[in-house]
Amino acid sequence: MAAKKEQRLLVSPISGHAFNADMSKVIICDTTNIATIYQQDAKGIYTKETELTKHADRVKSVDWAPNSNRIATCAADRNAYIWNLNAETKEWEPSLVLLRIERAATYIRWSPKEDRFAVGSGARLLSICYYDEEHDWWVSKHIKKPIRSTILCCDWHPNNYIIAIGSCDFKCRVFSSALKELEDKPEVSGWMSKLSKFGTLLAEFDTSEGWVHGVKFSPSGDKLAWVSHDSSVNVVDMNSQEKVFRCLTKSLPLTTAIWLNETSVVCGGHDNYPLLYNIEGDKLAHGVRLDINEKKAGAGMSAMARFKKLDDLGTDDKGTTVTTTHLNAISELRVTKSDEGKVKQFSSAGMDGKIVFWDVGVLASTITELKI
Repeated sequence: MAAKKEQRLLVSPISGHAFNADMSKVIICDTTNIATIYQQDAKGIYTKETELTKHADRVKSVDWAPNSNRIATCAADRNAYIWNLNAETKEWEPSLVLLRIERAATYIRWSPKEDRFAVGSGARLLSICYYDEEHDWWVSKHIKKPIRSTILCCDWHPNNYIIAIGSCDFKCRVFSSALKELEDKPEVSGWMSKLSKFGTLLAEFDTSEGWVHGVKFSPSGDKLAWVSHDSSVNVVDMNSQEKVFRCLTKSLPLTTAIWLNETSVVCGGHDNYPLLYNIEGDKLAHGVRLDINEKKAGAGMSAMARFKKLDDLGTDDKGTTVTTTHLNAISELRVTKSDEGKVKQFSSAGMDGKIVFWDVGVLASTITELKI
């Protein structure tokens, strides 16, 4: 079995992707105002099925709720839509979301119970959206203070009531999203020592030197990881928030992160390949490259390889051989298969128009630092 499986869907960059419950379909967004759904065929190849065309400006982020089968999209047109599949017509129909923001929507994510979703924006606020049955639309409540800049990412705690965000003011923050409208009664934890009302700031971490591009809770929710533009990877435990595990990398800035288990984080970014970081005692170990490519930098080029290189990179320079699976930056990582808090497979979407599936078990058999 191969450690990775790749497919190029576009010639343009993929900025976001999400799968349905059985991974038979994937939705992607690129540099246009269209979100595209691809259907997997009998050979495992994704082919275009339909386009979601409601947005008037570039779609910035997408998410697919696995249980309710609802798609969430947000765009630079300051709008978000929830898409439901009509059982009779087999068409995706958009539902209205009252975001009430004055700047572009930048990031969208469903909560674990799928009864709400979060939308980050350039308006220096986070919208927590929930369904209003009386009026048949999605309404939002805003978390504003102390956010001072554009929100670039967010992630939900497994308990459904806590959310972490990363923004351009160099901060990673954790908030309570408990809604009295939904009669939420979250359990207390290291993040929320007592029942906190909506919008309460539970934790704040300063990265000092870079925008926070990606943030992710561990499978248990006890730890939080984030990556920022200063090429750092940061991890904090909810029970000892005064101590942040920080690793300054030698790589280009990282933009996205996921957890493989409670001690291993995989990050991706402008170096084109995923990097593994392990928590070892009281430190965060430097990254190990997971993309093992057998291409030889000095190998000769066939005519077909030269034309492919022209298509991918705009050059056939023999001295500039790219040895990574992705030919450009990784824009997003997603967990695609997991079991009891341990990831079995994850996907990466890149600015080269590719989606790559990484088999953690096969990678572990060749990389000793990968412990699963």
